[in-house]
Amino acid sequence: MSKARLTFLGTGTSQGVPMIGCGCDVCRSRDSRDKRLRASAFVEYEGMQILIDAGPDFRQQMLRASISHLDAILLTHNHKDHTGGLDDIRAFNYLEKRASEIYCEKYVEDSLRLEYSYAFAEKKYPGAPEWHVHNIDENPFTIESGGPYEILSWEPGKGYIHTMAGENDPVRTARIIPIRGMHYKLPVLGYRFGDIAYCTDMNHIPEEEFSKLEGLEHFVINCVKYGKHISHYSLEEAVEVAQRIGARHSWLTHLSHQLPTYNELASELPEGILPAYDGLVIE
Repeated sequence: MSKARLTFLGTGTSQGVPMIGCGCDVCRSRDSRDKRLRASAFVEYEGMQILIDAGPDFRQQMLRASISHLDAILLTHNHKDHTGGLDDIRAFNYLEKRASEIYCEKYVEDSLRLEYSYAFAEKKYPGAPEWHVHNIDENPFTIESGGPYEILSWEPGKGYIHTMAGENDPVRTARIIPIRGMHYKLPVLGYRFGDIAYCTDMNHIPEEEFSKLEGLEHFVINCVKYGKHISHYSLEEAVEVAQRIGARHSWLTHLSHQLPTYNELASELPEGILPAYDGLVIE
């Protein structure tokens, strides 16, 4: 098993930091670590390039991190701050001449079919996103890259023509372990890649899932503020969960402006736990 490498593309809550119209100290901070796009991560694992969530800042995140290829997109749940950028996958479709591979729960696919109905239409508008959706749950699954695939050939005025290729291409695989969590009453998924686990938008992890989080080098967990929140871990709860799991390093993501600036927050956290920030790389 190869070592995983994770880049934080966004570490902010659903409204990002700074928040529109807000003049608080955090939103006015000049520290680049306090400029937070919506939560997303880029994982390099087993020779593959994997995206976790594609929110409204997807385009900006891809350009900022110079990402030009994705083998798979894993969705944690169906909220707009995690799926709102999926239309911009069209750029990868056009340049790589391939549909994008999306892994998500069935209820998330059902939501995408409503919000992006044009991407699932029998007769597509030319240039609509091209997706292959794979349904997953909390059981481990395998991502494959290589082997037979459809080539998308653009024909002006008609859209993509689908033909098969790659029958002799070598196949690479990566085994992913999903982590079941609850986002208030909504089931969501975190993901483990080797010795890195990424869990966002949760305020509860069922007892039976903790065995999947043993022996981690890095653990990523969400929190939005001090004190109880209806659907996210509070800072106090996130610290408690991180200490129970006992990874060598724990990182806080999905942070809001209701928490202090990066330096202030880092100074009050226990040893081994730090706020993540956009652009941070862990491995």
